[in-house]
Amino acid sequence: MKGPLRSLAVRNFRLFAAGQVVSVAGTWMMIVAQDWLVLGLTGDSARALGIVTALQFSPLLLLTLFGGRLADRHDKRLLLTVANAVSAVLALLLAGLVLSGAVRLWHIGLFALGLGVVNAVEVPARVSFVSEMVGAELLPNASALSAAYFSTARVAGPALAGLLIAAVGTGWVMLLNAASYLATVVALRMMRPRELYRGAPESRARIVDGLRHVLTRSDLVLPLALLAVVGLCGLNFQLTLPLLAKTVFGADADAFGLLTAAFAVGSLGAALVTTARRGRPSGRTVAVSALLFGALETVAGCSPGFAAAMVLLALTGFASMYFVQAANHRIQLGSDPRYRGRVMALYALILQGSTPLGALGTGWLAGRFGARSGLVVGGLVSLVAAFAALLAERATAGDADRDPDRDPDRETDRDADRDGGGAAHTAASPPAQEAPEPSRHPEPPDGPDLRERDRTA
Repeated sequence: MKGPLRSLAVRNFRLFAAGQVVSVAGTWMMIVAQDWLVLGLTGDSARALGIVTALQFSPLLLLTLFGGRLADRHDKRLLLTVANAVSAVLALLLAGLVLSGAVRLWHIGLFALGLGVVNAVEVPARVSFVSEMVGAELLPNASALSAAYFSTARVAGPALAGLLIAAVGTGWVMLLNAASYLATVVALRMMRPRELYRGAPESRARIVDGLRHVLTRSDLVLPLALLAVVGLCGLNFQLTLPLLAKTVFGADADAFGLLTAAFAVGSLGAALVTTARRGRPSGRTVAVSALLFGALETVAGCSPGFAAAMVLLALTGFASMYFVQAANHRIQLGSDPRYRGRVMALYALILQGSTPLGALGTGWLAGRFGARSGLVVGGLVSLVAAFAALLAERATAGDADRDPDRDPDRETDRDADRDGGGAAHTAASPPAQEAPEPSRHPEPPDGPDLRERDRTA
């Protein structure tokens, strides 16, 4: 298979993607139902919604690096199976409370906290598992397709949730979410382990080694720093969108689902565009995409009506996904595969772990100055951070021109040469001539050369 869907020719990834579409759609249905339930129980309290959101993402802030360590030390497929099974049980318990009429705000907060603990293990394992399913050569395409099916589910989930909440209530939506996790569990167990591109697990993987690897690489530090600022201030749509829909436009559950779906449609468009990417994006691409995102979010916060808000949020969704994907590819394709689980755990920590602090700040801001302020201030801060990153990228490029040995991308190539190859290096040249090691893993379907190329990458 060729073109933007070429990664789907890999059976394991095809199974995983199918399960994830169902599971993530259920998750987004759950998010809409949870937010709507919190607002209904508290009389549209932005503060209460901010606290629940913070509880859900706080474990990511505290435990994701530990989750990345687990991903580098243990079988990622098993970790993902257990995490999805536990999430299903949690969702089932909350659905029972809602359907029985016994649910209280603290129940929702406790569920959000428990789900956050599970996600701290699931997210780094899932992100780094993509390379095990498809190999280094197809990683950019598979990563973009992952974003595409997430965005597809993000379109279908909220739109369907709005209809179901209006028709049968939030409890049944939560029950459907509990069932949706089983799709991923089934897909994971149907995979063929012998076709995975696995390297030898790091039996003594330490968190500090992963952090040290990142800190010695300026080409990784800069996109992570920019992601931290944008994630903290600009990517708080789980909080700002329901507040915008209900307190500014007076929308009902159906209209709220449409507003969320409009943002997701833009995200889906960006994910499909990035499936054409075949290599590592430049630091300038990351900074410029963040610049565009900040400008669009600021304008979206000033939208005069519901229809205009839908259009502007679709454009904002496109820019946000393009930026996140550019940062993801620059970080993942530039990191040493030995530390990839821990590096991507740091990526997930920054992207999602910054949400608790951002949610509390945005909730306070929206409660004091209105829902629009959360979008406007977040967009302006993202703009400033993107300008700073662009200036830093130019300065780094200037230093590299004066001293080529300091070029981070060239350093990546030299590191790859020392390790036997890199994702880009091995695609263009044969493996190093050295005595072969005894194989400790089954051969993937495309033969030993491709397996060796991915392992050394």
